[in-house]
Amino acid sequence: MSAQPPAPRAVLDGIPAYVPKPPQPPAAGTSYRLFLNENPCPPLPSALATISWAASRTNLYPGIFPDQLTDALARKLDVPHAHVVTGPGSVGIYQQIGQAMLSPGDEVVYAWPSFEAFPIVVRMAGAVPVEVPLTGETHDLDAMAAALTPRTTMVLLCEPNNPTGTAVGAAELKRFLDRVPSHVLVVLDEAYFEFYRGPDRPDGVDLHRDRPNLVVLRTFSKAYGLAGLRVGYGVAHPRIAEAMRKCAVPCGVSRIAEQAALAALNAEDELLEQVGRIIAERERLREALGRQGWSVPSSETNFLWMPLGDDSDRVAAALEQRGLLVRTFSGTGLRITVGSPEANDLLISTLADLRSGR
Repeated sequence: MSAQPPAPRAVLDGIPAYVPKPPQPPAAGTSYRLFLNENPCPPLPSALATISWAASRTNLYPGIFPDQLTDALARKLDVPHAHVVTGPGSVGIYQQIGQAMLSPGDEVVYAWPSFEAFPIVVRMAGAVPVEVPLTGETHDLDAMAAALTPRTTMVLLCEPNNPTGTAVGAAELKRFLDRVPSHVLVVLDEAYFEFYRGPDRPDGVDLHRDRPNLVVLRTFSKAYGLAGLRVGYGVAHPRIAEAMRKCAVPCGVSRIAEQAALAALNAEDELLEQVGRIIAERERLREALGRQGWSVPSSETNFLWMPLGDDSDRVAAALEQRGLLVRTFSGTGLRITVGSPEANDLLISTLADLRSGR
């Protein structure tokens, strides 16, 4: 009998683990989670009541697909039922896309730095990542278009971008989409759609109507405050949507997640008021840090980006000493979630102390 154990696929050796923040010793006193872009507000009472009811039925399997939620989203977005796909968060849908649409050797173009799941999904499929550097903190769409080759199968694009919070706007996005060949799939990630209030905000769902090669992803994790329940959705034309469903984990969206998402949709006006308060905090925080002399680009999300370069680890460590846990991109910058007013006040005062050398 051989003593050699089974070996995982060799491609996994080159795939980075998806670790949003390395484990760190807890700071003394109160800690604030500012590293996962979570909504700092708890679910609304109506959503909590629905969650409690759905939890009483967890002895039963949910539907293979969350049909009630699919119907509600189709009505809300004014798209055919067959265009809606769901999954356990946007990351779950990315895995469906990778399985359905990528083959070994395919090239996938995306900006970098951008969503950390991109290289994982691409390499898991045996495809080839083509990473195009940002211009400053923003997508270089001209360079991305120039990176397309006959081997390109897919383009991944965050609007606004994660981790920098920047956006290219509707006009530039449309111009780019018109340059992508029709046989190349474009995945447009709009996870922060509700936080994007600029006058040039694109609407991917509208853009997809006459673009069969466009898939649009959104989530209930951010603005709707249901990150812990893992429910995301996408909009695609039927042939692609059906392929993605074939690759979905059966019952991948739980009954609790489905019912909570439905309750959130029913309370959308109240939730969007909450989003408005988070946006106001974002702008207050950005203006305060700007007055201190920090460079903080404009953001269309629920987080801010601080391009600190080689100083990133030092500043992150100092923040952690005060209980402020942020996402560090070593040698590049910090992504800081807009938290509660108390957390934001502490962040402002801590960064002021760092700036003055105290």
